[in-house]
Amino acid sequence: MAKVLVFGHKNPDTDTIASAIAYAELKKQLGVDAEAVRLGEVNGETAYALKHFGVEAPRLVETVADQSEGVILVDHNESQQSAVDIADAHVLEVIDHHRIANFETAHPLYYRAEPVGCTATILNKLYKENGIEIRKEIAGLMASAIVSDSLLFKSPTCTEQDVAAAKELAAIAGVDLDVYGLDMLKAGADLSGKTAQDLISIDAKEFTMGGSKVEIAQINAVDVNEVLEQQAELEAALKDKIVDKGLDLFVLAITDILNNDSVALALGSKTDAVERAYGVTLENNTALLKGVVSRKSQIVPVLTKAFEA
Repeated sequence: MAKVLVFGHKNPDTDTIASAIAYAELKKQLGVDAEAVRLGEVNGETAYALKHFGVEAPRLVETVADQSEGVILVDHNESQQSAVDIADAHVLEVIDHHRIANFETAHPLYYRAEPVGCTATILNKLYKENGIEIRKEIAGLMASAIVSDSLLFKSPTCTEQDVAAAKELAAIAGVDLDVYGLDMLKAGADLSGKTAQDLISIDAKEFTMGGSKVEIAQINAVDVNEVLEQQAELEAALKDKIVDKGLDLFVLAITDILNNDSVALALGSKTDAVERAYGVTLENNTALLKGVVSRKSQIVPVLTKAFEA
């Protein structure tokens, strides 16, 4: 069989990159010619983790069907979040921890989805199930992914399985999670030099909700007000994106990693869905979402319900 490509969603985060690398490594140990690739630029947080553990970023690709006989999706399943030619690719496996939507295949496949906080937590199980030891560098990246997705275990998506896996992996990697994890999150929250276009694209995902096209981007910040100083530029960039992609709603969630709240900046024809979902009133297109830090569990399902009501 030709090379199998392993990759996560567009605008990759740390879990996407780390899980692609970790699962490609496992597949190679099992005799599969697998390669981790990425569908977008590496963000600051992920770059910090890769540098710390001395691992190269996966190769950037635009298309996948023409480069492989089969592909494996990690950390996503929705087609609009995947490669542009995913409909033409033979999907062999999916390893994910998100909702299942807009996904179908022409062939049977291995599908592993678990309600945990991070794809790397599932991969930790897969290594054990296959009797394969995890190399120090790979363990470090997997621990980084769990710290990232769980905001150092503060996210409501974090489970006991995630905490246990992160501690196991940190021990293999030889890092102190409290020290290393906070340093990594701060590296990701360093937004200096980022343009408005950068900020709305760093970690953006598109969803279909009740027949509407919704894009939700999330950025972590130490000081939310510093981000909002660019509100005029952010809104101009959001308006361009809404027009270009025909979106009904774009929500930029600016998450305070110290206080565990988010400010939502919402634009589009259906911003009322945000108000209904959270019982807030948008003022100057923004609203404080108390205790909201997880797009997966506290934004996507809540907004979806509002659209479908």
